[in-house]
Amino acid sequence: MSQNKLFGTNGIRGIVNKELTPDMAVKVGLAIGTFFGKKNLLLGHDARTSGPMFSRAVISGLTATGCNVFFAGMAPTPALQFAVKNHEMDGGVIITASHNPPEYNGIKAIWSDGIEVSHEQETEIEKIYFENKIQFAEWKQLGSVCELPTVNDEYVEAMKKHVDIAKIASKRFHVVIDAANSVGGLTAPILLRDLGCKITSLNANIDGTFPGRMPEPRPENLAELANTVKAVGADLGVAFDGDADRSIFVDETGQIHMGDKTFAVVEKQFLLKNPNSQIVTPVSSSTLIKDVADAYKGEIVWTKVGSVTVSQKMKEVNAKLGGEENGGVFYGPHQAVRDGAMTTALILNIMADTGEKLSKLIAEQPQYFIEKGKVECPDDKKQKLLDKLLEQLKGMNINTLDGAKIWFDDKSAILLRPSGTEPAFRMYAEAKTQQRATQLIEEYTAKLKAILETI
Repeated sequence: MSQNKLFGTNGIRGIVNKELTPDMAVKVGLAIGTFFGKKNLLLGHDARTSGPMFSRAVISGLTATGCNVFFAGMAPTPALQFAVKNHEMDGGVIITASHNPPEYNGIKAIWSDGIEVSHEQETEIEKIYFENKIQFAEWKQLGSVCELPTVNDEYVEAMKKHVDIAKIASKRFHVVIDAANSVGGLTAPILLRDLGCKITSLNANIDGTFPGRMPEPRPENLAELANTVKAVGADLGVAFDGDADRSIFVDETGQIHMGDKTFAVVEKQFLLKNPNSQIVTPVSSSTLIKDVADAYKGEIVWTKVGSVTVSQKMKEVNAKLGGEENGGVFYGPHQAVRDGAMTTALILNIMADTGEKLSKLIAEQPQYFIEKGKVECPDDKKQKLLDKLLEQLKGMNINTLDGAKIWFDDKSAILLRPSGTEPAFRMYAEAKTQQRATQLIEEYTAKLKAILETI
């Protein structure tokens, strides 16, 4: 965390007791408490070993500024976000590092609608923190702490209102859930059982060291899930990340699908029922998302990369659906935030509605091959590199919302953007053939390196 900067793309993150310490967490609590000002705030955490420690530290800071804290304990991030809205809280704080390895933890601030505070509001909190503008309460006006143990149950009940329970139950789906030894295991199995599914659980025990697999649901971490789906003859497999706001799916053949493919399945069915709707998605999403919108009367609203940006844009334009290629689906009728369990229920609802297996629903989509790459680039040269690149790309079909995304006539595309977390430029290429996707990465790697030599 640099001077005058606490928040990254998604909250405050750091290695426990190195970059993120209890005394720092107390001060973050004081800054957030000062920002909200003697309000009612909900607080909860994921399964990390440091979750209880940081929860107590942040609660100390919040109550010292006169905020009343409603402690929800361990819960998925979307369950806590729903509770903030459902209980008409003024805001909330979530202790989570999402998909990061177990040695990390983090702190997110939530607004009264359950959506993470905007980047502008994060800047206000940072200003209070770094300029020491903390407003302590008088000893007689300290905040109180009480428990709110019903959050997970309320969240499960809320999701059931958005799907056809009887239709899903009639199919008797068998679903394998890989909860990553974290909070997804507290709610998703209950939800799916209530929907009449048979459940096989992997990594279901809560263990903040994440012994089963790392909490990032990437294909290389999901071999056990894919093999289990095939071995038990399940209809579907789902893997959650550490705080259960993202879900990656495995079809009945054991094939792992990246998030844009399953998001496109949700998008198509949503647009069939809600034509002319806006679909909010970052520029890092596959052209597949635009193809589906074009085919089924939807309008794409592109955003910068980052779930907070997608949520805020959905709020701004009153959109009911958003999604990311990493497995985040934002279903507005429930809440405009990423929600892994809600996405799972929607996929099951679509399978029940159409009578189709997930493999077929995905095979029907336009197919793209995706390649990724990166070029090392010092932070102080990122803007110069981007400026020179944009000069060279003049006249092309390009979007400059976040870096540069170029679309070509053969339906291929490449996104080149400075990384928000490391000294590098990231590249995402897609095309109708693997060869073309690889060629784009090679071509633009050479182009970026050539520009770098001149600055």
